[in-house]
Amino acid sequence: MKLTKKQPKAVFLLYLNDDNSYKTKNIMFTSKHYLSETINLLKDKKISVRDYIDELVKNIESKDDKILAMLDETNRRERLFRELSDLEKRFPEQENRPILFGIPVGIKDIIKVKGFETHAGSQLPADLFGGAEATVVERLKNAGALILGKTVTTEFAYFEPGPTRNPHNLQHTPGGSSSGSAAAVACGYTPLALGTQTIGSITRPAAYCGVIGFKPSFERIPTDGIVPFSFSADHVGFFTQDLEGIDIAASVLCDNWKLNFPISNKKPVIGIMTGNYLELADKEILVHFEEKIKHLEQSGYKIVMINGFGNIEEIIDRHKKMCAADFAMVHEEWFENYKNLYRPGTKNLISDGKKVTIGELSDARNGRRIFREKIEKLRSENGIDVWMCPSATSTAPEGTATGSPLMNLPWTYSGLPTISVPSGLSEKKLPIGLQFAGTFWGDEELISKVKTIEKEITR
Repeated sequence: MKLTKKQPKAVFLLYLNDDNSYKTKNIMFTSKHYLSETINLLKDKKISVRDYIDELVKNIESKDDKILAMLDETNRRERLFRELSDLEKRFPEQENRPILFGIPVGIKDIIKVKGFETHAGSQLPADLFGGAEATVVERLKNAGALILGKTVTTEFAYFEPGPTRNPHNLQHTPGGSSSGSAAAVACGYTPLALGTQTIGSITRPAAYCGVIGFKPSFERIPTDGIVPFSFSADHVGFFTQDLEGIDIAASVLCDNWKLNFPISNKKPVIGIMTGNYLELADKEILVHFEEKIKHLEQSGYKIVMINGFGNIEEIIDRHKKMCAADFAMVHEEWFENYKNLYRPGTKNLISDGKKVTIGELSDARNGRRIFREKIEKLRSENGIDVWMCPSATSTAPEGTATGSPLMNLPWTYSGLPTISVPSGLSEKKLPIGLQFAGTFWGDEELISKVKTIEKEITR
């Protein structure tokens, strides 16, 4: 079965020009592929899982020599077919199959998967990163998912970029560190891919690539079986192209998830953090953001403006010191033995981390709870249901540098859940996103509120 533009939008728009060719710039490698609708198509047997897998792999084979989102794998199709056969034997009856049955998922290459080497975007020997499969991967498999393959990450999930390009314009970065996962979802290689965030590594690439990126509350998804960046700030999250898909994936991956959290008819009150935090964004992003605020106000949403972060530079400094110190400790032995294999930016982070004092690290870690409580108090006192801000300081920069994560840093430091939703395109046709934040472990309510607001946002 060949899937083309005439097939339901949940499958893909495989061919982006009428002559089935690709353009090398602008929006010519993207593809709509919704997780929730694909699940229904497979469940209702409107497409077969084998045809679906075959078309996914064809998509990768035709595009990924240019996008470079996936780590190379010989015989990917044959492996997936074998694993599907095993899955069908495990769940022979259609009505008893789990919710992600037959959905191939991209896995960021710092997450350990049985049968795959983990390289963490580095040149270090893969056997250093062995060990048990990550719990998050086990949960996917138990829900019937297949592993599409490993996606490209920056070196150890920091700033040294991998080869992945932005599907909207090959001359621009997809962001980082979850570069390959965001790009793979944008290209239609998969409707779901795992990422991680320690500063802005889910939200920023989601915005740059024009997909939805969800970072749950801190520790809502277990981080075992993952090459750590910072034990104090690492979050596991994921990318899709639909909010219903986020809800479904979260029900599988997050602890104690309440699926189909009720959507209120009441419009949520939206809080905006102003001051020097918002001033981190460039003019184009701020103009877009102000237009969205105005539209929401005209649609009956109450907007509350608060300069709630105070001196953002202090928050940035605490978070950076905490993460650098953690990173230096993680890499102490590896760096001693393989220093020459580390790239310059990563070496500098280790050097910075070694300079952080025990007192500074303790203050930074303790500051997470204090900062979160401050935000929660502001939310409660002002009747705010959800926070809204730009997802990134700019659109995807030209070149390989992965961009600034500073719009994301305070929310990651606090551990509050966030979700980035595409909200339009720039003059250069690059995606722009809006970032929403909720209350701690109130992830379900956040998604429920954003489902309401999304209807007012131009995708």
